[in-house]
Amino acid sequence: MAMQTRRALVMLAFAAAGALPAFAGAQAFPNQPVRIVVPFPPGGTTDILARQLGAELQKVWGQPVVVENRAGASGTIFSEQLAGMQPDGHTLMLTATHHVINPGLYKNLRYNTRTDFTPIAQVAAVPNVLVVNHAFPPRTVKELIAYAKQHPGKVDFGSAGTGGANHLSGELFKSMAGIEMVHIPYKGAAPALNDLLGGQIPVMFDSVPGVLQHIKSGRLRALGVTSQKRSPALPDVPTIDEAGVKGFEATAWFGLYGPGRMAPELARKLSGDVLKALASPALRKEFAAQGAEPGTMSQQEFAAFVDAEITKWSKVIADANIKID
Repeated sequence: MAMQTRRALVMLAFAAAGALPAFAGAQAFPNQPVRIVVPFPPGGTTDILARQLGAELQKVWGQPVVVENRAGASGTIFSEQLAGMQPDGHTLMLTATHHVINPGLYKNLRYNTRTDFTPIAQVAAVPNVLVVNHAFPPRTVKELIAYAKQHPGKVDFGSAGTGGANHLSGELFKSMAGIEMVHIPYKGAAPALNDLLGGQIPVMFDSVPGVLQHIKSGRLRALGVTSQKRSPALPDVPTIDEAGVKGFEATAWFGLYGPGRMAPELARKLSGDVLKALASPALRKEFAAQGAEPGTMSQQEFAAFVDAEITKWSKVIADANIKID
């Protein structure tokens, strides 16, 4: 019995010793400048949010936080590079919903989105809004669904391009509402919005900040927001779930990731530090100006959310038979 007790104590000691480097690494982080890479061009919402978050994290960490842009192939080029990096927390990636959409769109990705990254924190969410041209007859979500059923295949909806979050919001809406609408892809949100305003297309899903001024001017009519709760910027506009398409949710969201195989203690520390930064009144004010709501999920909650989003959008893409040439 004494021998078994000694053996058990030795095994516990080894286990504790093995945990020390990871714990010590988490406690010592960061011991050098931290890079946050945005896999899109400068100036977009992802880039703006990353720079605002980076400035706040610099205060939390006492180390420089450098934001870099590494654009290419809808975020997949730098994602592949990050997947092969050391998971020490000093290089991170802040990216958009594309990250969980891409596995369903691209069949030859050179990384596994579920296993080659460590989800750290949801940084922000920005609801989209279902808008129609002011001259289009439907005034509610239910009226739009009824109109589309009366005119199958005759209602066009525009997007910033095939496979983007706004396109897939429309495909999810079609599927859940049981209607047919024709997708018209554009090369960017601006030309799609121009055609919506001009009446060339009647329907579009777009970010609240992108169309808010046109809703206020009366040129566009907002039928429903895509989040599970109403947008503070459009308090009188119901959610699409409230308006009758139960369970509908398709927000644009932005997440922070590290390479896979990151020590759980370090991932939790990073997540806690990001949540501390996101709670800053100054940062919340800056995010609100972008129509963005700061994230609140724990690291484990965010990891589960990312996994569910990959499954969700892969199904939407498969059901709609969306293909990228």
